[in-house]
Amino acid sequence: MKILYKILTIAVIAVLSIFMGCNDILEETARDRFEPSFFQTEEGVRGGLSALYAMNRNIYGQPYFFNATETGTDEYTYGTQADLNFQAADLSGLGIPDASNSRFDVLWNQAYTIINSASGIIANGEAAEMPADLIAEAYFFRGWHYFNLVQTFGGVPLDLGGGILEFNTTPTLLSVRNTVPEVYTMAVFQDLVQAVNDLPDDPRVTGGVTKNAARLVLAKAYLTYGWWLENPNNIPTYPEASRTDPDGHNAAWYYQQAYDVATTAINNPGPFALQPTFYDVHLATNDRNNEIMLWADHTENSAQYSESNISGWNGAPGAQGAENQAVWMVTFYFHTLKASSDNATWTSVDAMFRTVQAGQSYSRMWMRMAPTIGVFTNTFADKTTDSRFNGTFTSVYRGTWYLNTNRPEDVLYGANFLPIGPNDKVLSFLPTDPGGIDYTNTTYNSGTTAGYLPGRADYVVPLDKISRSIYPGLWKLGPHRYGTDYNDDKVSNTRPFNILKFSELYFVAAEAAVKGATTSALTNSDPIACDGTARGLINVIRWRAGQWSFDVAENVERIEDNGAAMIAATPATIDIDYILAERSREFFGEGYRWYDLARTQTWDDIAGSYQICGQAGAATPTTVTRQLDDYLYLRPVPIGQLNRMSGDDAYKEAYQNPGYN
Repeated sequence: MKILYKILTIAVIAVLSIFMGCNDILEETARDRFEPSFFQTEEGVRGGLSALYAMNRNIYGQPYFFNATETGTDEYTYGTQADLNFQAADLSGLGIPDASNSRFDVLWNQAYTIINSASGIIANGEAAEMPADLIAEAYFFRGWHYFNLVQTFGGVPLDLGGGILEFNTTPTLLSVRNTVPEVYTMAVFQDLVQAVNDLPDDPRVTGGVTKNAARLVLAKAYLTYGWWLENPNNIPTYPEASRTDPDGHNAAWYYQQAYDVATTAINNPGPFALQPTFYDVHLATNDRNNEIMLWADHTENSAQYSESNISGWNGAPGAQGAENQAVWMVTFYFHTLKASSDNATWTSVDAMFRTVQAGQSYSRMWMRMAPTIGVFTNTFADKTTDSRFNGTFTSVYRGTWYLNTNRPEDVLYGANFLPIGPNDKVLSFLPTDPGGIDYTNTTYNSGTTAGYLPGRADYVVPLDKISRSIYPGLWKLGPHRYGTDYNDDKVSNTRPFNILKFSELYFVAAEAAVKGATTSALTNSDPIACDGTARGLINVIRWRAGQWSFDVAENVERIEDNGAAMIAATPATIDIDYILAERSREFFGEGYRWYDLARTQTWDDIAGSYQICGQAGAATPTTVTRQLDDYLYLRPVPIGQLNRMSGDDAYKEAYQNPGYN
């Protein structure tokens, strides 16, 4: 199998100017160098498809889009170093998202580039009778990104200047938004059904889309549209449209379609499967495993093909936001942790050295986003049987000073002047508050607001006392380098950013079952038998969560089977709230959360308030209330789009989603 290796360096096909970030870019698009006839050759189609895959990097792993999908949910709030992009996204009194600061502009700008490029491949490739399985990849990308757009903004334009779903090469400054039902029935469903029909079971190239990748997106689109038709909490839409389906189907029909498509994919997995343990899914040395159905790829071997800096601060020419820096946003400044070089008189030295060489736990620190206390007290309440807390977070920070060649010490001294050897614990986040923690930092100054306990060398922070400046990092997204050129921590993450997972099929089917879909037992019973009910589907995931192979916090092998205990703890009746909690445990910090809460119209119920401490160790966490008005369920059309359009103010106001004018 050939490898789909990063970005095709030719520019992708021309895109109309109102969907570009800069008119100068438009003047240098590929249509100046390649006629559309180039895409009537198999070489041109393959090259165009490579560019579509490459553009995933401009969205997934992009730190500001990551913020937009996570901050303001029950998973994340803003951190100490947050700027307005993050503070406004939290909706807790420091601003609100608007057309200028909402970072869903990343999606709007990139998705339309991808959509028009895909339309060019489809139009020219089909005219030249290119193989249907090749053209199906373009159908996938167009349908998938229209689904991403309609979830985010409501109804969006299907005509980019050349006609409905037609490739356009002529810049236009006019645009008309279609309704939500039109986008789903005319674009999303048709394109994804075509992709399911024509894509192969096995990927054409490593990382290429398949029949089951299309099934996952199609099933999720059916599920989301079913919720939209039902509209249980009367959330407004825009442009205004009746909550009726042009094809005459009701919400129940779409829930059933979601269930049937998702379970068909599970029963016919092709090359995909659940990894044996949750740890295996996210272990950097196991990247691109067979649970991942699509990723935004990166490499440490070439800045050009990674579209990011692979040494020092130097970025790749023309990267324009393609760097994978999401994990930077959620990493606190652990490098400020101090120890003593003397065991009698406190002589403060750095206990941590910032380097990717230290391992997956030690990303660069930007502290723009912080998890809420409820993440640890509610979502991940079970930290011993369920492996997902352990396989999601860095809850122990270990001494890495010895990796700095300028540091001679073999031993440092932490709290209580107790010795800390290389890779020993410097800071631990405790599952519960044992009481008696001293936060004064008068004798053993950690350099942070962490405290200490008698008899322990490491500083400690209970998980119900975290703050915006000290909290567990996100191990699952942490960096990794295979080479020896570690360059401190300045390089962007050269790991792929996962986008679609085989595991999500179980959640989509379970949610559809809760919404009333008729269920049936799965014929593919790997790894355990499943009766196809919501509880049965969730229990497949929970059983896997009970399988341990390694303890990230303790840094030791841990072979443990808690699958039966996990199943026994599953409620007899599964509801939407439980599915959403399980989704957070499984996909925490991966960019799913705002979409999950918006789809199910539970955003205010689940994330309307949260707790965080003013500083670590504060006796009483502060409860923060968010203002989540209904209009916020649609994100604002970016100001750049409006500025590039012709027409008067009334025209532009009518184009914008209500509430943002």
